[in-house]
Amino acid sequence: MYRVSSVLPRFALALLAGVILATLWVNLAPASYYDAIEWRLLDLDLPRWMAPLPISLTPMTLVSDGLMALFLFIVGKELWEALVAEHGSLRGRQAALPAGMVLGGLAGAALVWILSASLIETAEEAGFATGWQVPLGSDVVLCYLIGRAVFGQGHPALHLLLLLAVATDILALLVLGLSQPLVSLRLVWLALPALAALAVWGVYGRALPAEAPERLRQARSRLWPYVLAGVLSWIGMAAAGLPPVLGLLPVIPAIAHADRSFGPFAEAEELLHDPLNRLAHALSWPLTATLFLFGLTRGGVDLAAFAPTTVTTLAALWIGKPLGMLVLGLGTIAVLGLKLPPGISLRDILRVVVVLAPGFTVPVLALDSALPGGAMQEAARLGLAISLLAGALALLLPAGRRPDRRTDA
Repeated sequence: MYRVSSVLPRFALALLAGVILATLWVNLAPASYYDAIEWRLLDLDLPRWMAPLPISLTPMTLVSDGLMALFLFIVGKELWEALVAEHGSLRGRQAALPAGMVLGGLAGAALVWILSASLIETAEEAGFATGWQVPLGSDVVLCYLIGRAVFGQGHPALHLLLLLAVATDILALLVLGLSQPLVSLRLVWLALPALAALAVWGVYGRALPAEAPERLRQARSRLWPYVLAGVLSWIGMAAAGLPPVLGLLPVIPAIAHADRSFGPFAEAEELLHDPLNRLAHALSWPLTATLFLFGLTRGGVDLAAFAPTTVTTLAALWIGKPLGMLVLGLGTIAVLGLKLPPGISLRDILRVVVVLAPGFTVPVLALDSALPGGAMQEAARLGLAISLLAGALALLLPAGRRPDRRTDA
C-alpha cells in the first residue's frame, strides 16, 4: 500500500501562505517589500580565486541559495531512491513511461518558449531564446496538492505524478546550471563536492559486510559526517559558479540509505532509520519554514507586470510541456510495446500532464540566472502564478474509473 507523507500538504500550504502574503505586500507597498527582501545583511569580499565578484547576503539570497538547497536535497533523495533502490520506479522497463514524459516535457517547454518568444517578445534586453530554462521545472508540493484534489486519495496516478514532478525539478535545475556560460564556471572547485562525497562514502556510507562488528555499524549511523560533507559540497558548487541550490545533491549517493523504495515521499519512510531517511525526518519542520520564507521572498507577484514574457511563459507551460510529455511518453511505451502502469488509464495520463502544467518553485529559482533583471522577470513570475490555474482545468476533466482500493495511496 502506497500512502503519501503528510509533510507534502504542509509544505504546500506553507509555500502558498508565503506567496499570498508576498503578493499582497508587493502590490500594496512595493517599495517596502523590495527593501525588505533585498536588505543587505552582510557584504563579503572574498578572494578572487573563490568569488570573482563581491557577495551581498540578503534575505532573498539566503533563502534561495542556502535554505532551498535543503529542499532540493529532499527532492533529490526521492529521485535517487527511485533510481537505485529495490522496487524503485525508475529501474528497468517500468522507467520508460516516466523517463519519456520527463524528457518530452523539458523539450516541449523549451521549444515552445523559444518559438513563442521569437514571435511576440518585445523586451529590448531579450536575445534569441533568452530564458528558455525558466519553464522546464515544475513544483512538487503544489502539483501534489492539486493532484490529490483531482484524483482523490487512493489513486495510483498520484505516485506517477510525484515521480514526474521530482525528476522534472531535478533535471530542470541541472540543465539550468550546465547551460550557464563556461566563463562563469570555475570547474576546479567541483573537485571539492566530489572529494567530500567520495570520502564520506568510503568511511561511512558504503555497505558493510555481514560480519562487520557492531562498532562499525554504529559509526555508520552517525549523521554529522554527512552534514559536514554537505557543507563542503555546497561551498564547492557555489564557488564553481553553479546554482548554490544544487549544492547538496552530490552527497546524496554517498549517504547510507534503505535498500527498498516505497515511492516518492511515501508515508512508510517515516518508520525507517537509515541515515538518509533520518536526515529527511530532521528537515521536515525546518523545510516548512523554509518554503514559507521562499514564498515570502521570491513569490511576490506584481499583478501589473503583464507583458509578452507572461504569454511566453504560459505557452511553454500550458502547451509545450503537456504536449511534449504526451508525445514522447506515450510514444516511448508504444515503441517498446509496454503497457500503462496498473490502475492508470490514458485519461489519467491526460489529467497528470495537466496537473504538471503549472510551474512555480523551480521556475522561480531559475529566473535570476535565465532572464535579465527587472520587467522580464516580473512578467515571467506573473505567468508562473497564472499557470497554477491549470489545476482548475484538471478538476473539470472527467475522471477515469476508480482503481481497486488495494492500490490506495
